[in-house]
Amino acid sequence: METTAAAVVLASGAGTRVGAKLNKVYLPLAGRRVVAWSLDAFRQVPGIGVLVLVIRPQDRELAEEVAGDGVEIVYGGDTRQASELNALRHLAPRIAGGRVDAVLLHDAARPLVHPRLVDAVLARTREDGGAVPGLAADDVVGVDAGHLVAQVPGAIRVQTPQGFRAGPLLEAYEQAEREGFVGTDTSSCMERFSSLPIRWVPGAPENLKITYPHDLVVAERLLARGARQARQAR
Repeated sequence: METTAAAVVLASGAGTRVGAKLNKVYLPLAGRRVVAWSLDAFRQVPGIGVLVLVIRPQDRELAEEVAGDGVEIVYGGDTRQASELNALRHLAPRIAGGRVDAVLLHDAARPLVHPRLVDAVLARTREDGGAVPGLAADDVVGVDAGHLVAQVPGAIRVQTPQGFRAGPLLEAYEQAEREGFVGTDTSSCMERFSSLPIRWVPGAPENLKITYPHDLVVAERLLARGARQARQAR
């Protein structure tokens, strides 16, 4: 029996702040749709053998256009956590059978994720049980009892993909569903319902999230710069 990891790309949000009627993950970006870049990054990682795209039912036609062969499409729920649970339940038989040992969950709105980062998260997940990429948050401050402002040591700005061992992840989400708990992200749910350690993996500045229209402009410039550098390196 061959064991592999699964990647879950979450594309079931509306993304209204970007100012488009179309779901933002299907907007054009450097000649492709936003979500297509994420899917391609995961395809390039040998350790990822299952690729799941979580969508809204009304986006089915667009999803099938970008998914291509081998991508499994699952409908999302009313919340991010419900969407993740739907994907995990879709994978449950393979998790129970030992065919999927790790799951990486990624925001489709982060199109510039690099295969190197995916590979690093997967490696740390398999080694320690959980892994979250992030950047040092030097601009995050706290206020003490005397209202003095001080920098928060060790704070990071969390990115995706977030990776976890598959069995404990599914168990934690099922327990969260039973108890009616809704976390802010995958790691918050795991921190509450699992004893797995969650390790930090250095993130990447270019792994930005498309939230506002300007973010699309920035992402396109970064892609163009990367293409130029690749040509120069040949």
